[in-house]
Amino acid sequence: MFTAFERLVAVRYLRAKKQEGVISVIGWITVAGILLGVGALIVVMSVMNGFRHDLLATITGVQGHVVIGSFDKSLPDYEKMVVNLESKSGVTAASAYIEGQVLATANGNNTGALVRGMKREDILKRDFMRNAVVQGSLDGFDEGSGVLIGIRMARKLGIYTGSKIKLISPEGQVTAFGSVPRTKTYSVAGIVDVGNAMFDDGMILMPLKESQIYFRRKGTVNYIEVILEKPETARERMKEFRAEYADSSIWMQDWMARNSQFIGVLQVERNMMFIIVAMVVLVAAFNIISSQIMLVNDKAKGIAIMRTMGASRKSIMKIFMITGSSVGIVGTVLGTLAGVSLALNIENIRRWIEAVFDTTLFPPEFYFLTRVPASVKIEEVFWTIVVALVLSFLAAVIPAWRASRLDPVEVLRYE
Repeated sequence: MFTAFERLVAVRYLRAKKQEGVISVIGWITVAGILLGVGALIVVMSVMNGFRHDLLATITGVQGHVVIGSFDKSLPDYEKMVVNLESKSGVTAASAYIEGQVLATANGNNTGALVRGMKREDILKRDFMRNAVVQGSLDGFDEGSGVLIGIRMARKLGIYTGSKIKLISPEGQVTAFGSVPRTKTYSVAGIVDVGNAMFDDGMILMPLKESQIYFRRKGTVNYIEVILEKPETARERMKEFRAEYADSSIWMQDWMARNSQFIGVLQVERNMMFIIVAMVVLVAAFNIISSQIMLVNDKAKGIAIMRTMGASRKSIMKIFMITGSSVGIVGTVLGTLAGVSLALNIENIRRWIEAVFDTTLFPPEFYFLTRVPASVKIEEVFWTIVVALVLSFLAAVIPAWRASRLDPVEVLRYE
């Protein structure tokens, strides 16, 4: 494709002499621009992928893929429904639970919390929740009256395993003087670390029987959750379940609908970040044009001499295509290596920066996750490389075409 002559001249042009220092600096700036653009694009896309994956994994790991409830706010025949749902193909597990808002208080500290009354076996069915228990255990959970609380809530209230926590529910007993909030003190049987600030800061797991007593729902539950082998089929499977319970007051909702706000925001952020960072690569590509045009102007005499000695316009164009594309290739390769390395070690880098500068770069209260996730996808890295190389190639075309159109007679007229 390229002759030895064309490669030799291109390499000599890439080696700037002292009088060509400005051109050399611009060339290195262009390489740095492409490096930063490609590297930043890979890091941003990887972090956004990891953020979406981990956030949805924690949400579905706690909430399930399909939730079933009743407009009457009560499911009396929940045990039969659970057995029926679990017997269906593609269903990993089904669990009944009670959910209610409370005010949790301990050591003079207060915080709002969401109580989920579940059976021990239903917690164990979910690897995500079972592995989240970092203190205490689930042994005897159903028979006891202890509760599991999120690790961030434990820190906020200053409590630990064995401590006491008071729960106050607005759904209390109705008396002649009005509704009296229901108050009861429980012991902390364990602490869970889900990895999602939304749950770690406001979740309390209570034995199902105890929650039925506390929320006055004896023999009934609020919801049933279904865990599927393939979460992406939740919408289709929900239609099947709805058809089976079409004559009842039951409603259903899949995990995508329940978290549509999160999914939508994440997608918008991902697209916008891609566009913004891609502009860096585009600007660097324009730098290739400017640096190569300066090189063409500087080498005009040499181009004219080569043309008079028999070099064709096509050969001249190839020479400058090599010089321009080489800048893009070097920047893309270095940017890819830097971007992948940073993405794979982003959490360690975040911890180091926070330790050195005593600051918080990733507040869990705002981002919900307790760490910076990253998921490097080979196909996205591949397309990032392709886009950067194509832009570099296209940016090299204009200066190369201009070099090939130089008229040696005009250039050497006054020499």
